[in-house]
Amino acid sequence: MINITLDGPVTIDELEPAMLEEAINAAKNSDVAIVFAGSNRDYETEASDRASLKLPFGQEELISKVLEVNPNTIVVIIAGAPFDINTIEEKSSALVWSWFNGSEGGNALADVLLGNVNPSGKLPWTMPKKLEDSPAHATNSFPGDESVTYSEGILVGYRWFDTKNIEPLYPFGYGLSYTNFEFSGLKTDKEVYNTSDIIEVTFSLKNSGVMDGKEVAQLYISNPDSQVEKAAQELKGFKKVFVKSGASENVTILLSAKELAYYNEVKKEWLVEPGTYNIKIGNSSRDIKSEVSIKIIL
Repeated sequence: MINITLDGPVTIDELEPAMLEEAINAAKNSDVAIVFAGSNRDYETEASDRASLKLPFGQEELISKVLEVNPNTIVVIIAGAPFDINTIEEKSSALVWSWFNGSEGGNALADVLLGNVNPSGKLPWTMPKKLEDSPAHATNSFPGDESVTYSEGILVGYRWFDTKNIEPLYPFGYGLSYTNFEFSGLKTDKEVYNTSDIIEVTFSLKNSGVMDGKEVAQLYISNPDSQVEKAAQELKGFKKVFVKSGASENVTILLSAKELAYYNEVKKEWLVEPGTYNIKIGNSSRDIKSEVSIKIIL
């Protein structure tokens, strides 16, 4: 197994022919290849905005050519924000998002790739299929002039994609594991609550695979009969649970009914709207496993 990286200065969207050929030959003669791609802190920084989601430095070409000669290629993305990886996602058999990790990041990544550690990370944002799907671009709000108007209103991030039913490349909360988990038995301790109550949500989480692992159970709330604009669903709680292979764990997530409040612009205060709420449990915003309904009374 070899690691393929690009060293030395590279102009944007161009590859050094000799280095590209070296990478292709190395991949061709290896059982498994690993391509590290993404960005660096000079290219991806809080001091400026990227003009597009395109991978810089000719990396898409590099990945494509390596995959052509060795399908057993792991693509590791080092980045803190989305890139257009539609083509890479289709062609690669293993894709790892490694973020900007610290000094022990290499050891941690090696443990995951070698199967010493079962990954359990989840996306804290939505990976769009194209830039135009994102709210700031879909509403033509970006880049703006001297100021930017957030025309999406309350539909920030995954709320926009879920409410507008825009299919993402990877949804908010997404993340794979080397094992499989099954959700069952979702219930609440009561059916009717007032605004001062604590909602007790319980369910069973089973590890039906062959490897011990952790799953991040995510609790979403929707209020379909609301009289005011609300997102299709909102994350209101989560819990990471370790489950041994073949075992099950009973999981409880507590939710204060006050967390269901919205800000009333007329009264200028937070209010909980009475009515029916759907409580959903899943492992991403687009993979809801089960749901139950409760009522809130004043």
